[in-house]
Amino acid sequence: MSAARDYGLDDDYEWPRPPEGGWTADDLDELPNLPPHTELIDGSLVFVSPQTRFHLRTIRLLEYSLLSQAPDAYDVDREFSVKLDRRNRPEPDVLVYRADADTGPRQTWHHSDSVVLAIEVVSEDSQERDREVKPRKYALAGIPYYWRVEENEGMPVVYTYELDRATDAYGLTGIHHNRLKLDVPFPLTIDLTVINRRPPLMPPSGPF
Repeated sequence: MSAARDYGLDDDYEWPRPPEGGWTADDLDELPNLPPHTELIDGSLVFVSPQTRFHLRTIRLLEYSLLSQAPDAYDVDREFSVKLDRRNRPEPDVLVYRADADTGPRQTWHHSDSVVLAIEVVSEDSQERDREVKPRKYALAGIPYYWRVEENEGMPVVYTYELDRATDAYGLTGIHHNRLKLDVPFPLTIDLTVINRRPPLMPPSGPF
């Protein structure tokens, strides 16, 4: 039985076949018909499952909260890939990066050198990647801070980590329920209990 047919594809559909040594980070911009949010881990393509409501709303809460509190020197993106090295280009759910690393509207990835904080919201199919694989790779790439968000009875629990430069590994700095208050990478406070509340709208500016 054709696997292509199981996914609604023609029988003559050809799945991407990796070259010898695997795909490279630059290949993600060239390969046709990749599903949205495809990642590259150790030269292999990783496809993500559909988002859950918890995943979507946690990303929204963190993105808005970080954007509203980040100093001008930083900016925030959601679901935007980071080139760690030639064979690894994951896509954090939310990331904070240096604002001067913005190269314009056609930019498709950030270099790890510009990333200050990477955040992963754990899904059922991403547990091993978010708990073990990605934090190890983010640490080796020198990203100073990492947050892992888990779901507990519909509410987010945030595990915060800071890079130990002596070991190139993350150390756990806190487990946050209900409220997250930190001084790094900049002072911020996030009410985790409002995950299902609409963010306040910014007042309109400029002439009407």
